[in-house]
Amino acid sequence: MLLSLDGTGPVYQQIYRALKREIVSGDMKPATRLPSTRDLADQMTVSRNTVLLAYEQLLAEGYVRGKIGAGTFVADVLPEQGLSSSPPVTALASYAEVNLSNYARRAVNKPYRVLGPRSRALRQDFQYGVSSTSDFPFDIWRKLLNNRAKSSASEAFMYSAPEGSQRVREAIAGYLHRSRGVRCSPDQVLVVNGSQQAIDIITRALIDPGDITVLEDPSYPGARDVFLAAGSQLLPVPVDLDGLNVDMFPAAARRARIAYITPSHQFPTGVVMTLPKRLALLAWAKECGTYIVEDDYDSEFRYDDRPIESLQGLDPTGPVIYVGTLSKTLTPSLRVGYIVAPRELVQPLRTLKFLADRHTSTLQQDVLADFIGNGQFERYLLRVRKSNARRRALLLKTLKDEFGESITIGGENAGLHMVVWFQNVPVEQTDTLVSIAEANNIGVYSVSPYFSNRPAHAGLLLGYAALEEASIQKGIRRLAECLRPLLTANAAASHAARHV
Repeated sequence: MLLSLDGTGPVYQQIYRALKREIVSGDMKPATRLPSTRDLADQMTVSRNTVLLAYEQLLAEGYVRGKIGAGTFVADVLPEQGLSSSPPVTALASYAEVNLSNYARRAVNKPYRVLGPRSRALRQDFQYGVSSTSDFPFDIWRKLLNNRAKSSASEAFMYSAPEGSQRVREAIAGYLHRSRGVRCSPDQVLVVNGSQQAIDIITRALIDPGDITVLEDPSYPGARDVFLAAGSQLLPVPVDLDGLNVDMFPAAARRARIAYITPSHQFPTGVVMTLPKRLALLAWAKECGTYIVEDDYDSEFRYDDRPIESLQGLDPTGPVIYVGTLSKTLTPSLRVGYIVAPRELVQPLRTLKFLADRHTSTLQQDVLADFIGNGQFERYLLRVRKSNARRRALLLKTLKDEFGESITIGGENAGLHMVVWFQNVPVEQTDTLVSIAEANNIGVYSVSPYFSNRPAHAGLLLGYAALEEASIQKGIRRLAECLRPLLTANAAASHAARHV
């Protein structure tokens, strides 16, 4: 049986979706026998348990039925057909006809695009924010998870504290002190479902409609959209080669409630904020009564020198709210992040976390605490840092070999992505570059949506952590080949314009 997987998420979910498409489309008729789990696993070179999980989900949703000793068959009546017999419901034309709250209207009308998965899988996809599955320590994680799941401690399956378990908060506080210079006690740590929830909770705690938020330009759209949904007035401040500059803050910034920054590896440009600018920002925040939200999203990865200590570590009793995530270091699906809060904000943030979703998965917290506590996390980081360093070096070399002086590269010394600027390509042609690449099965991403004020030239954001070295080299060579006609024409036009 030939199934087309979409390349998104765990393999068992991809198999489930592929089979469901075959069933819903009618290509697999009612009462059709599905291949045995063993046969399909052999055909797709995956484990039998992976196929079993896909079949179990189809069975639970009513798309298939099982006969003991006979196999698994497409259901005679599909869930969609059962629903179609229900009385018709008159649907509203759009959300615009619903009496939404002002918050919801601001959220759905956001003017920014957020980087997300493509509609189809591409052969070489330089997507940012995704790690290589080959790097993840599945065997270790599975063993820790099984040990916890088999544990007789019933509290692992009960409600937990909104701020997270004591064990995991102690483990996170210790790790952050060793690796990032963060100085805090475990009771200042709040475990959340990724940095996106962290930013949302902080915003709800500090921002009312009309309040001012200072942020870098360019900046992370996921944070920017949260501030806009809260009704905040945004003050974008351009980032230079040394990071955010307090001297460029407009006068209105003195009334800001939040200054959102990514100082250790600015997103997306990759510049590192210098120590003098960090100290100036801390002094400004204290004087103005503004909280600094330090988003330290991928600072574990530096290649040419040692990691830069956190802004929070420079002034542990100051106005810094430190945010981190394990989505970039482990896997996006884990959805575990953390906030290190000033003491006066611990209780408000704890309450808002409780109201949002009560607490983060207790079982995942236990496994994470074991993973950090037994030293596996930092050993894993050491391994993945080396493999990402190799990917980065190859990407840099191949870009320079293929594009030469027609590009400049930024943010290459840290993190999991870099930005490639095309000197002779105006920003208006950025989407053309992306479209040409996609037509040739290569995924690249425009950096323009991250800017409030458009850059002069076309820039592409290239992530490399999810690709193997052979794919990186092949992808960049094919990218150069398919972009060469456009780049050659632009270079000729630029040369002619200079000699008019």
